[in-house]
Amino acid sequence: VKEAGRDFTYFIVVLVGIGVTGGLFYVIFKELFSSSSPSKIYGNALEKCRSHPEVIAVFGESIKGYGEATRRGRRQLVSHVEYMKDGLRHMRLRFYIEGSDTSKRGTVHMEVRESPEGGRLEVRYIFVDVDTYPRRTIVIEDNR
Repeated sequence: VKEAGRDFTYFIVVLVGIGVTGGLFYVIFKELFSSSSPSKIYGNALEKCRSHPEVIAVFGESIKGYGEATRRGRRQLVSHVEYMKDGLRHMRLRFYIEGSDTSKRGTVHMEVRESPEGGRLEVRYIFVDVDTYPRRTIVIEDNR
C-alpha cells in the first residue's frame, strides 16, 4: 500500500508537469505563430512602413523598428491594447521607427479589428508621426 501510494504521487507530479509544459508550449506557439498576435501584426506593419515611398523619402532605405524601452534598456515590447467594440475584437499598437540617420525618428500608430465574417484581423489604419523637424503625419493605410 505504501509503495502504491508513492507511485500514485509520482504519477500525479508527472501529469502536472506535462500539463504545465503543454500550457507553456501553447502560449509560445500562439504568440509566435498566430496571425493575430501583437508581434505578428507589428512585423506586418513594419514591412508596410519599409515599403511605403513617403516613409522611405523621410527616413531613408534602412528603417529599423522597435517597441517600448524596458528598465534594462531593451526596446522589444510593442505597446498594444486589446478591446471589444460592437462585439468585435480590436487592437491598437504603437511602436517606433528610426532611419539610417538616427536623427530621423517616428511613431507608428495602427489599429486592427476582427472582420465580421470571420476571425481574420483587418487593418483599420496605419499612420506615422514624424517626431523630428519638420513634423508631419504620413498616412499609410486608412480603411475606416
